[in-house]
Amino acid sequence: MDIDILPVGPIQTNCYLITCRSTREALLIDPGWNDPGILSAIKKREALVRAVVNTHAHWDHIGGNAAAVKETGARFGIHEIEVPLLNRRGGAEFWGVPLEPSPEPDFYLVPGDTLSIGQLQFQVLFTPGHTPGHISLYEANRGAVFDGDVLFKDGIGRTDLPGGDSAQLADSIEKVLLALPDDTVVYPGHGPQTTIGSERQENPWILAWLD
Repeated sequence: MDIDILPVGPIQTNCYLITCRSTREALLIDPGWNDPGILSAIKKREALVRAVVNTHAHWDHIGGNAAAVKETGARFGIHEIEVPLLNRRGGAEFWGVPLEPSPEPDFYLVPGDTLSIGQLQFQVLFTPGHTPGHISLYEANRGAVFDGDVLFKDGIGRTDLPGGDSAQLADSIEKVLLALPDDTVVYPGHGPQTTIGSERQENPWILAWLD
């Protein structure tokens, strides 16, 4: 599994290009901006992008959906609960951010389902709290979880935006993400990667909850 981490857009959202080494089939997670670096990474990997997915529908995670789908011909997926926010351009107008509308989903990310990309198997985890329909994608064989804006290195997702719920976020972290093996690498929506074990031991929010 090759992982290209591509920070894009005004607040440097991590877009992830995940390519199966055997088949060159690829998954593109959270193309948050129409950034030429995304297409360059795809071409460099000679990747065949089969799906474009959003962990959630905030503007900084969906801004490049239209361009990515157009350029790759990939199918687009998101959790069904996020569609109203997606159709409002993820709140971009409130922040004064010009944003091309996202295409409508071709499929929904259903918690418990598995998204197959080449030989990679991504389990859809339901991790609401930052938004009502937030999901994470877990590749158990490679020990990696792509968790959007739920858990960061030494931090957690904000819950003060419309649809945020601090109790839900705490449940998502404690009952879903912390249930993963400690050596699972966490690839968040912003900032550096970390591991479940590191956050269990060092994240001040988690330590406060578990105290």
